[in-house]
Amino acid sequence: MKKYSVISLFTGCGGLDLGFVGGFTFMNKLYPKSNFEIIWANDIDKPSCQTFSNYFDHDIVCGDITQILDGNPNSFFDKPLPEHADIVIGGFPCQDFSHAGKRKGFNAKRGLLYQSMCEVVRRTKPILFVAENVKGLTTMDDGRALKTIINDFEKLGYNVTYKLLTAADYGVPQIRERVIIVGTRKESLPLFEHPKPILDKNEWVTLKEAIGDLENVPEGAVANHYWSKAKMFPGTQGNTFVSPDKPGPTMRTEHHGNIEWHWNKKRRLSAREAARIQSFPDDFVFYPSTSSAYKQIGNAVPPVLAWHVARAIEKFLNKNVEKSKVESSPSLDRLLATQTEARTL
Repeated sequence: MKKYSVISLFTGCGGLDLGFVGGFTFMNKLYPKSNFEIIWANDIDKPSCQTFSNYFDHDIVCGDITQILDGNPNSFFDKPLPEHADIVIGGFPCQDFSHAGKRKGFNAKRGLLYQSMCEVVRRTKPILFVAENVKGLTTMDDGRALKTIINDFEKLGYNVTYKLLTAADYGVPQIRERVIIVGTRKESLPLFEHPKPILDKNEWVTLKEAIGDLENVPEGAVANHYWSKAKMFPGTQGNTFVSPDKPGPTMRTEHHGNIEWHWNKKRRLSAREAARIQSFPDDFVFYPSTSSAYKQIGNAVPPVLAWHVARAIEKFLNKNVEKSKVESSPSLDRLLATQTEARTL
């Protein structure tokens, strides 16, 4: 089986990456390894980089992607951006498009960071890219923000499709909606078809199923099982009690300690419980503090959702890449050569 090389941007702690490489267990279910290999990863947040490198045992370039692409001498050039990759993935910063945020969109610096992903795609010429963002991107500026982003990727020679996916439909115990944007090389691949839901609404995983065993576990008895001590401020965001009989609400990046309260009404959700709600395996440890863990967890793509997207992409590529005849993509040429060599053995 061939390996597809992957560049990971805006990596965070690695939720999207974990979904792509697979090989993890969540709620006693194994999500098998895939044939994707992360060859280069980048994020600007040092705690996230620490978490990523400790779990994956893989280097990550910790720095500003805009400076790296501009060739700033203060950037980390011991691990330069590869010249080519088969796939580029990334959840470019989404707070400026979020309904829960101030919705500054392109008027904020973070709202323009998708352009860095465009630049990486332009330079490395992958056969496919995956971008992830919040539901709010679909309504920002009456949908024109999303159209602008898609147009910019299409100008690079890609057919682009997007779909709003609900994480709970794929086995994540969380009602989290995310836009998944996939681009495929126009001259080499057809339009990508997004994975269909695997669960009906009445089959969604509940919080009782996902985190019920942690309810009475003493604080600190397991990794990251610490919780915010912020007091209740009724009527404000995060100051509600979760229901044990439903999936959890969206785990937010910026909640300043106001993460939702446990249904027992004795405390707020712990960082480990938030990680479970995001579908992280229990051996995925977040560094260096509880507040940083909350932020990393809320900023991540649920690994189980990412795994289903990655599995659909792997099947799509295995089906279509052999039919491709693009000479301008060294990464694709390498894949085709690998296939030819394998058939002669």
